[in-house]
Amino acid sequence: MNIPEGKDLRGANFEGANFQKANFQDVNLYGANLININLEEGNLKSANLMKAGLFGANLKKADLRKANFESAYLMKINLEEANLEGANLKLADLREAKLDGAELRGANLERADLRKANLEGANFREANLQEANLLEVNLEGANLEGANLKKAGLLAANLKGTDLRKASFEDAFLIGANLEKANLEKANLEGACLIQANLHGAELRGVNLQAANLGGANLEDADFKEANLKGASFKEANLARIDLTRAKNLSLNQLSKAKTLYEAKLDEKILIPLREKYPALFDEPKDEP
Repeated sequence: MNIPEGKDLRGANFEGANFQKANFQDVNLYGANLININLEEGNLKSANLMKAGLFGANLKKADLRKANFESAYLMKINLEEANLEGANLKLADLREAKLDGAELRGANLERADLRKANLEGANFREANLQEANLLEVNLEGANLEGANLKKAGLLAANLKGTDLRKASFEDAFLIGANLEKANLEKANLEGACLIQANLHGAELRGVNLQAANLGGANLEDADFKEANLKGASFKEANLARIDLTRAKNLSLNQLSKAKTLYEAKLDEKILIPLREKYPALFDEPKDEP
């Protein structure tokens, strides 16, 4: 089915309709009712879906490049493997949405609500997620290289093995987030809150953690070489086997608050006085009952 390009269908009611592989390119669907619609493999390139309702809709593998979904209602939508490159999803409601393997390079998701969405393996490279709500989202294996996540909420989010190189997390909330084996090389986490976060085995070489809060975080086996740690808090953090060689702006006072520094790698200028003043930090941790 082909709809003429540029056709005005604002406010149309297509609830539950089957438009699999249909062509809606450049069509105006502003405020349309598309609840439970089937647009699998459809073409909606550059379509206007601003404030449209797509609750439970199926847009799996659809072409949505540069489509406008600003303020659209997309709760529980299926966007698996869909192409949303350069799409506008500002203020969109994507709670519990399925975006597994979706392409969102350069997309705008500013202040979008993605709570409990599945974003596993999705590509968010250079996407704008500023102030987005990513509570409990699954981003395992996703690509967020160079993405903007300033002031984003990622409480209890799963970012295991995620590519976060050069991403911006300034003042972001990552409390209880799982960043195990994530690559955060040269990322900006200035002022970020990482309380109780899991960064076991993560790559943080050259990262900016100025004034970040890593209280109670698990940083075991993480690589912090050349990281900027000015004013960062490590209170009760697990720094076992961490690599802090060539780390910048690191003080004895900061490390003295850690839970453990067992087998940690440190430059001698800070290691020697730290061992003399706080020898217990280097003891092998006892298993907690």
